[in-house]
Amino acid sequence: MRVRTLTRRGFLRGAAAMALVPAAAACAEAPAATSGPVTVEMWHGQSDTGLKVLKQLVAAFQRENPGIRIDLGGGVLADAMLQKVTAALASGSYPDIAYIFGSDLASIARSPRVADMGDVVHGQFWKPALEAVTVNERVRAVPAMLDSLAVACNRKLFQQHGVPLPDASWRWPDFVATAKKLTNRGQGQFGTAWPGAGDEDTVWRLWPMIWDLGGTIVGQDGRSIGFADSGVQALEVIRKLAADRSVYIDPKPGSEQMYQAFASGRIAMVPTGPWQLPDILGAGIDYHVVPLPTFTGKPITISGPDTWTVFDNGDRRLAAAKTFLRWLTAPGQDVVWDVGAGSLPLSAESQRLPEWQRKTRDTAGLSVFAESLENSHVRANHPAYPQVSQAVAAAIVSVLLGRATPADAMRDCASAANAALIIPR
Repeated sequence: MRVRTLTRRGFLRGAAAMALVPAAAACAEAPAATSGPVTVEMWHGQSDTGLKVLKQLVAAFQRENPGIRIDLGGGVLADAMLQKVTAALASGSYPDIAYIFGSDLASIARSPRVADMGDVVHGQFWKPALEAVTVNERVRAVPAMLDSLAVACNRKLFQQHGVPLPDASWRWPDFVATAKKLTNRGQGQFGTAWPGAGDEDTVWRLWPMIWDLGGTIVGQDGRSIGFADSGVQALEVIRKLAADRSVYIDPKPGSEQMYQAFASGRIAMVPTGPWQLPDILGAGIDYHVVPLPTFTGKPITISGPDTWTVFDNGDRRLAAAKTFLRWLTAPGQDVVWDVGAGSLPLSAESQRLPEWQRKTRDTAGLSVFAESLENSHVRANHPAYPQVSQAVAAAIVSVLLGRATPADAMRDCASAANAALIIPR
């Protein structure tokens, strides 16, 4: 997403301590006090830098809105949030706001306790962010974090092997050929890498390939997958990488080993997102960022937006939660969150602010991720998506490890995924 580990969310460390810009015009009137300040319980899902930035923003909000208190004390890290919130809903004791991965929203939104956010979320957000919070044409959450995928390249390894750096016109066969040229197994160097833990981190890199080939996650009938053929073609790329032994397979969740290997100069190319740039910079890697390859020449990527999902604990707490999220996602606050916690701007207005423009100038490659949002898709908001993802993950791992051909792997994938899609939800 997902279920992704928080390392996928990394952080664009930097000017997190910039002055907070008030956005009073974006705030709804705070709920009238009836018995002192109203407390909003927020399960934030963050750690380290992300939590530090959120605490700064909450402090600024509370200074402007003394009638509302934001309690950040509960919850778990984002990876465990779905299970935690599901249990909380079953017990009847749930937070007002929780950080929910976009790929999990459709499942959570089946609960009648999930509040409609149509009066909070309007057209100010990028299309992927809006799509990620919309389930069955209803806005069920507020965008929280936005990203995209591109390819980071190690310039030094390209130079050592005499291979020219790719540009935006490259195709997936170019990627495969380049990975082979950049592999030196005797020195422990790989052309590229792919997560192999069989989780959502394994899966989401495949979707841009499938969309580029005309496939969809869910077919038009809503009861079967829409990538039976395109999935085979996409898996063929993975098969070739594995056959060439040019792909490092990270067996652990979170892709930490894969990213560590790239940071140590042992992997030449890695499909990743803007969250990884701080670690690449910190490792002293001379890097180049290029959009994902394509099959058709049409630029496409995936955005994995996450959400602030709101639960109804009564009119007063619900109104306070909405007031806070309107404030938090307004451009002045959004840019603080973007720079400090690793998100791409949620809107064009945020992107135009001087703070983000300065961050873009100071961070090589960041503009590639931001500009690719115009050509990005999001995963299907379908309750069965987790089961579909599990089936795709099993197919990818079986091909990576040479245990199945793309056709056989996709046949098994379709069988499991179609069974999940036909179950009423």
